[in-house]
Amino acid sequence: MAAKKASQDFNMTAITLAGLEEVLAQELSDLGAKFVKPGVRAVTFSGNQYLLYQANLCCRTAIRILKPFAQFKARDEKELYLKVRERDWDEFMTLDSTFAINAVVSRSTFEHSLYVAQLTKDAIVDQFREKTGRRPNIDVTTPDVRLHLHMHENIVTLALDSSGDSLHRRGYRQQTNVAPLNEVLAAGILLLSGWDKKTALYDPMCGSGTFLTEAAMLAHNIVPGVYRKDFGFMRWPDYDEAMFHKVYQAVLAQEDPDNPVEIYGSDIDPDFVEAAFQNLEYAELDQYVRVKEVDFKVASKPEEKGLLIMNPPYGERIGDEREINGLYKMIGDTLKTNFQNWDAFVFTGNLEAAKHIGLKPSRRIPLYNGPIECRLFKYELYGGSRREKEHLVGEEE
Repeated sequence: MAAKKASQDFNMTAITLAGLEEVLAQELSDLGAKFVKPGVRAVTFSGNQYLLYQANLCCRTAIRILKPFAQFKARDEKELYLKVRERDWDEFMTLDSTFAINAVVSRSTFEHSLYVAQLTKDAIVDQFREKTGRRPNIDVTTPDVRLHLHMHENIVTLALDSSGDSLHRRGYRQQTNVAPLNEVLAAGILLLSGWDKKTALYDPMCGSGTFLTEAAMLAHNIVPGVYRKDFGFMRWPDYDEAMFHKVYQAVLAQEDPDNPVEIYGSDIDPDFVEAAFQNLEYAELDQYVRVKEVDFKVASKPEEKGLLIMNPPYGERIGDEREINGLYKMIGDTLKTNFQNWDAFVFTGNLEAAKHIGLKPSRRIPLYNGPIECRLFKYELYGGSRREKEHLVGEEE
């Protein structure tokens, strides 16, 4: 009976960052998910327990994988309390389980998500107390069961969080810089770039090496979940350890250690170079990436053709406007002079400074870095003028 239940399909929701919905939808489709539908910072899909484990291990652009189990309307606090309390919570936790509730409320009669979370917690606790005289405890940091409550226009959706800690916390980052790039965002940018995992890749402002680490994982088909020891579903009553082991062994078997692609990184700050190397070493990826201390203004392309990707400073800590504009002008000048026949992707949250790059982007992809509105600009760096390039292509055709 348990095997039959594990093979049954159910609905799931994968949470992601704004702008990465289509990328995540493709990742899920590639895993075999059904009825995949991108939404706003989320993708809904269906699959079985095996796919739930796969999605947590393999999806580079997912933050959480949720398993919704109830939906109802709650017009006031009494109705919310009663609807939550009528669920059989023994199905999801025991008296010895710790739990936490994350609530998100929008366009509803309730104004405060913390109040909604408190009301939901009271209903669950009161049910256990009435049945047994005891209650499970709250643990907001590392709960056994993490619940998500989403309320939109008074429609409540309750879901189990199968991921536990956010999936962007891969587990490989040991050293960091002041403002490290979110791992999910870095992976999403690499996937949005269309990098073929054969062309050389270079990050000349690598910081603590997030792009480099995610690129090495992508190039060698190493899934992000292999660095983690713990997922939320491991504490569910229906956790199938043998099935998870099967999924884990399958992803290990798909790794490609022999891909000869070259990945390069550099930074002007020796401390960042050391941090990047230590992170790569901890992730056992240091043999795939070359990192050195270089000022970008004197950097040269390591190969004749390749893809450059960078996340330069936005200016919050650099000083005055003239200095940040000068940095972006230097980036443009170096790209034009030293990286002909390369494609460059510049990810930035300073859209005014980006104008000083002085190149016309062929793509502008809107993304967010936390609350900061950003753009991923693509620059095609031709050898000679663009007009000459187009003329030659026309002659070949």
